[in-house]
Amino acid sequence: MGSKNKLRRFRENETFSNVFQPTRDELVNSNFNLKGHWRTEVFKNNSPLVLELGCGKGEYSVALAQKYPNKNFIGIDIKGARFWRGAKTAVEENISNVAFLRTQIELIDHAFEACEVDEIWITFPDPQIKYKRTKHRMTNASFLERYKQILKPEGVVNLKTDSEFMHGYTLGLLHGAGHEVLYANHNVYKQEGSPEEVTSIQTFYESQYLEKNKPITYIRFKIK
Repeated sequence: MGSKNKLRRFRENETFSNVFQPTRDELVNSNFNLKGHWRTEVFKNNSPLVLELGCGKGEYSVALAQKYPNKNFIGIDIKGARFWRGAKTAVEENISNVAFLRTQIELIDHAFEACEVDEIWITFPDPQIKYKRTKHRMTNASFLERYKQILKPEGVVNLKTDSEFMHGYTLGLLHGAGHEVLYANHNVYKQEGSPEEVTSIQTFYESQYLEKNKPITYIRFKIK
């Protein structure tokens, strides 16, 4: 994407009522006024709050919002030029139960209050296979602790990925730490009885993976 195109998207994001871009200082210094107030201030309801972490173009967040109008969705990514597409679609199609937050996932516990979130989706994260990159792996123990802080006690996390490595790493970590694995499948499109919300929504890249017969894995779990 050219720099002019990126700048245009950044400028357009600033005009969208469904895009929120706090500074790092705002979050770290607890000056972000939406923390603890997403339902009342943004969505104007008390429906369940669901996050998609590393939402990319935002297509999964938008599709979930369309499929579940009785829930609120927030797509989160540091790359605003990417989720511009999802934000623009939501504005154009008047999808009021989805918003986008531009921030690093490392700051997630500064953007949401304790027990504010009902569910988390992690869709096709970078598996960060090299050992020195493990601190960026989105299901490592440090990230799970952040998720636990903002999730309700019965809150769940969904991991959908094309990476067998990420699937195996996460399962091993969950079992080893005593977390509760509710469902696990290393090929959801070939297994009968796979959760419908997992197989009925596909990202652009996911459809490409499927065309190449690449297995899509899925884990649903609770953090103890």
